[in-house]
Order: sequence, then C-alpha cells, then structure tokens
Amino acid sequence: MTGAAQRFPAPAKLNLMLRIVGRRADGYHLLQTLFRFIDYGDTVALRVRADGQIRRTRELPGVPEDSDLTVRAARLLQHATGTALGAEIEVEKRLPMGAGLGGGSSDAATVLVALNRLWRTGLTRAALQTLALELGADVPVFVFGESACGEGVGELLTPVALPPAWYVVLTPPVSVATAAVFSHPDLKRDSKTIKIQGFSAAAHLQAIAANDMQALVCRLYPEVAGHLEWLSRQIERESESAPGQQGPALMTGSGAAVFAAFESERAAREVLGRLPETMSGFVARGLDRHPLWQQAGAAEAEKQ
Repeated sequence: MTGAAQRFPAPAKLNLMLRIVGRRADGYHLLQTLFRFIDYGDTVALRVRADGQIRRTRELPGVPEDSDLTVRAARLLQHATGTALGAEIEVEKRLPMGAGLGGGSSDAATVLVALNRLWRTGLTRAALQTLALELGADVPVFVFGESACGEGVGELLTPVALPPAWYVVLTPPVSVATAAVFSHPDLKRDSKTIKIQGFSAAAHLQAIAANDMQALVCRLYPEVAGHLEWLSRQIERESESAPGQQGPALMTGSGAAVFAAFESERAAREVLGRLPETMSGFVARGLDRHPLWQQAGAAEAEKQ
C-alpha cells in the first residue's frame, strides 16, 4: 500500500430534457439531452496499491467485480497509461440502481479523474472523456464536469448556463431496464432536433422540458407514473402561492427517478415534507460544475 484511502464525490445527474431524434445504423439512439449535476450522490474511496492489483473491497449486489464500472474504469486507465500502480476501490452507494441518476456512470468517472491524479498519469480532460466513452454514453459528461447539452449518443457536449434551482427527487422502488426501454417498439424516436448554436437553456427551460422515454416507462412501470402524479400535484399547489416554478415534474434518463425544480430550498423541503411514508426521495441543489471539475482539468493546465 502507498497510503490511506482518499474519498471522492460521485454526484448524481438529472436530465432536464431528453429527446430521441433518430437512430444510428448500429442501433444506438441519437439524443439531445440537458445534463445537470446535483449535490447528492455516491462516495468513492480509493487507496493506491504499489503492486498493480485493482480490487473492489465492497460487494455490489448483483454486479460481479469484472462487470463493475469502477473496476473497469481503473483497469482501462491503467492499460491506457501503462502505470505499474493499482488501486483498492470502495463505493458508498446512496444512489439506487436503475434510477436514471447516473450512479454507476458517475462512480466510474470519479475513478478515472481521481486515479489520474493519484497515479500521476497526467491525462488531459479530453483524453479522459475518450476513455470514459468506452465505459458508457453517460460517463463522459461526468468527466466534462459542467452543465451541458449532450448530443450524439450523449457524448457530444456543449456547456450551457442554467439558473439556480433546488430539486425534489423521488425514487420509486423499481429498477428500470434501460436496454429493454430503448429496444421497445413503442418508444418515441422522432423528436425534432433543437438548434444548439445560440441556445439559451435558462430562457427556454420550460418550453423544452420533456423526456421522450417518460410515457413508455410510466406505462411499463406504474410506480413511476404514481410518483410523477404526486409530484405534479405538489407543483400545482406551490404555483398557486409562489409563481415562477421552473418546469413540470419529469423523469430523469430512462427512469425510475422523477424530479421537479424549485426556486428555493425552503419550497423544495416543504414539498418533501409532505411525502407519503410509502414514497422516498431527497432534496438536492443544482450544481454548475462537478465537485472534481478542477481535478479533471489540472493535468491539462499543467501540460500547457
């Protein structure tokens, strides 16, 4: 071992908009989506090993070690850089699996960014994003580290400015099978492309707030529909006394989590306080940048 374990944040993401605008010849869907990080997520503990071994020190139910994105991320970085160092990885999970909050992708990105510094492998942010795409379409945005509009399969990223917001996020007790939803014949795949050049997310947030996967997921998973309906009623109630709500209740990603934006922490916590005992959720603040944004760019800055 080469020292004590260090802990790093792996925040969740929300898709404030998700449009499916087509499909590639290889079957992958073409998307337009609006990513935002929130100050709630997992924590990844990393300890550098001098013997080159990469080990997971906490089991993840239902996920074999060789399939774990954090282990795969560490091995990918190790192979790409030729480092002789290894790592022990432990993830403290707060984000449920199959919720559309990007938990596994965020954990993997945190491993890439943090080990790049701990191992002193010196890859730039752009190089880390390229590696991240090998792990999954959602992983690059966590390395990119800013609120962004994602295109392609989600990997073509353009930074956007978003207004401050607090979010109520509800987590229905189901795990959505993303691959099954994407392959479903009833999935909406023909949304029109929004022109990104000159696009103002802050000005058009309400107009574009939609998720093309939501209707199908609600049909397949009634629990998601029920949580959306409850949250929508709370938005109506809040709007009567405090106009200015930023958008409707939406599902994030392929679900199952749903969310709504509020202008103040107080308003968000009042809504969460009315949550029935049969539901679970949390309040989180929207972030403009990933907590490790500076670390991801440090190698690039040092290289210039």
